[in-house]
Amino acid sequence: MVQQYAKDLSGKPVDPRIASAEAKAVFKAHPVSASLSGVGPRLVGVGFKRIPKFGILLGFSFFLGEGENPGFAAATAASILSAPFINPIRMIEKQQRAFFKQTGAQKPIMEILKESAAAKFAPLFRGTIPLMGHSLASACLGLVGQPRLQRYIQKEVGDKTSLGRAATGLVASSVVSPIYVVVTNPLSRLEVIMQTHSIKGESITVVAAVKEMMHDMASFGLRGVFRGQGIGIAKAVISLSLFHEGRHFMQDVFRNYNIKHGHYDPN
Repeated sequence: MVQQYAKDLSGKPVDPRIASAEAKAVFKAHPVSASLSGVGPRLVGVGFKRIPKFGILLGFSFFLGEGENPGFAAATAASILSAPFINPIRMIEKQQRAFFKQTGAQKPIMEILKESAAAKFAPLFRGTIPLMGHSLASACLGLVGQPRLQRYIQKEVGDKTSLGRAATGLVASSVVSPIYVVVTNPLSRLEVIMQTHSIKGESITVVAAVKEMMHDMASFGLRGVFRGQGIGIAKAVISLSLFHEGRHFMQDVFRNYNIKHGHYDPN
């Protein structure tokens, strides 16, 4: 929400401190509705996005002969091909709270869909390109880099202590998370710029969004880019840990399938 308040009603950049104060004021005035704004699409998105992302990731990993340990090629394919399926849900989520400051209420999903339908649903795909980059960073760091780091931590620490898989995964996520935030936050900011604009208005291109973010950085320094990331690292730790557990779940599904059909090779 702090990122969405980066501009005032006239479209001028707002100091991050002011944006943060405005977001807090909205929460104080409407604590329940503000906290639940966009939660419906988020719940659907959190569960749904794992289907195309993990499915494509492990599918490409299988065809590339990488087994249960996906590499960067599979991560790249999963990021690009899954983004169009995931983006409409993220767009609806951001649109629900885009005008919360002015109205004090989230925008109904049906109203968003009706406005999108008038433009042949093209607005639902705004921000897909930044999402591809965001998904690639998530896949490379959360599904490729973090598991490799966890195996190293398990070997060096877990085998010598009582730390289990979940604990070593949490340690690995904590190490990877600062990198994750630095890489993904600018991409998330581009998504916000492109997806919170009125559906009835003209879309904002990636180039225009980058120019807006650069102008924000020129005005407020790095604070202009990393708005609302005071709790971003904690969020990233949780996200990467869940990514890792989700990866193990999908691996178990594929392993059980291969065992059932006689295709599993433990080596």
